[in-house]
Amino acid sequence: MIGFIQGKILRKEDDRVLVLAHQIGYEVLLPAVVSETLKTKTVGDEIALYIYYQQTERQPKPVLIGFNLEAEKEFFQYFISVEDIGPLKALKALSIPVREIARAIETQDSEKLGRLKGVGKRTAQKIIATLEGKMGKFALIRKEEQPEVPMEEDVSQQVLDVLVHQLGHKPKDAKQMIASALKRNSSISTPEELFEEVYRGENL
Repeated sequence: MIGFIQGKILRKEDDRVLVLAHQIGYEVLLPAVVSETLKTKTVGDEIALYIYYQQTERQPKPVLIGFNLEAEKEFFQYFISVEDIGPLKALKALSIPVREIARAIETQDSEKLGRLKGVGKRTAQKIIATLEGKMGKFALIRKEEQPEVPMEEDVSQQVLDVLVHQLGHKPKDAKQMIASALKRNSSISTPEELFEEVYRGENL
């Protein structure tokens, strides 16, 4: 059973990360709330995650879900004890901080819970009925300070990582390609737009 992983980021996507630990690459799924806190992390950076490990007869392929804090993992285990909420559904539902979900449960705020991804009014009521009175600890999780990343810098880094680590370009050449693309079009705001402009530049 895998409960904790520490290593270097080999690949990073919006909802998952590939972590190299002891020469083995582990693909770890990330709830949106965890992914948000890792915005400033890039390929090659160190990362440490508490892991919820899921493997069943119906789902023989192991699924690893990562959290920053052990308390977040513990909350997740409570959350999936609710009827009709499995690990993958819970993974998508954690789009706001755990402390906020815990407080909504304790205050019986079914409207807020019903707005979580994949959780409707009926499921929100089941969550409250199952977990109310058990969430005080999780409501006290320290509020995360979200990293402030300039949009252009973040987009450039994402594209640079892909050009170098996935597409085989030399770092110096990749940086030049990105700089030229941004010079031609300074209004770029997403990785997709930047890739398109880089591609356009290579075909001029």
